[in-house]
Amino acid sequence: MGGRGLKLGLGGTVVVLVLSVLSGRNLFDTLGISPAGTTAEAPAGPDPERKAGEAELEKVAIGSFEDAQKVFASKISNYQDATLVLFWDGTASGCGDASANMGPFYCPLDQKVYIDLGFYDQLAKRFGAPGDFAQAYVIAHEVGHHVQHLMGTDTKMRQMQQRDPSSANALSVLLELQADCYSGVWGKTAADRHLLDPGDLEEALGAAAAVGDDKIQKQTSGRVRPDSFTHGTADQRAKWYRRGFEAGAFEACDTFAAGAM
Repeated sequence: MGGRGLKLGLGGTVVVLVLSVLSGRNLFDTLGISPAGTTAEAPAGPDPERKAGEAELEKVAIGSFEDAQKVFASKISNYQDATLVLFWDGTASGCGDASANMGPFYCPLDQKVYIDLGFYDQLAKRFGAPGDFAQAYVIAHEVGHHVQHLMGTDTKMRQMQQRDPSSANALSVLLELQADCYSGVWGKTAADRHLLDPGDLEEALGAAAAVGDDKIQKQTSGRVRPDSFTHGTADQRAKWYRRGFEAGAFEACDTFAAGAM
């Protein structure tokens, strides 16, 4: 994607939204138009210097979010748009207070994707996974959770956890790996539309591996505890992203099927 975020199908309202963020002015009011068509909520509150530094991150986040939604809407019936919330340091969500320490997440109660853009700096510097397509992978993964919510997969998973609490972590891993696979499905459509630069696939695979439970645990505590995994190992996350990317179809992403792992 190489800095070409605008190629990801951004509409006029999204462009005005980004310009409003950069200028610190509500250009919707200035131009006399309504922003009702956009599904992204602009961040608020940062100092001007940080705002300018994160402008490119906003563009990639919004562009990949909007494009992932268009792709997924074309693949499932009765798709309902989610909303993207960009924030700095902390915000309130339908699932409770959110902070930068939580990382990106999807809240099914308000059907919104939340991300503190400072996470991208951590992804590059702390986890060693830089690049705009690494960032796009993160957003598409969270939109994948929205797809799971619309399909009822997350509800079924939680019911299974309630019936068998001992399997709660293992089931959570299956849900997360499926969202990785869905992100790969979107990545394949971007490749088919010639939106990727050389090395973009490697960026996404590197990001998927970088946030594997084993790598994060080893980095933060020096110990790896498989019984506490909730998202999958580095190898598993990269494997399921690649599977979605190669297949380009949701049908390839049934992590819950017998023998899928």
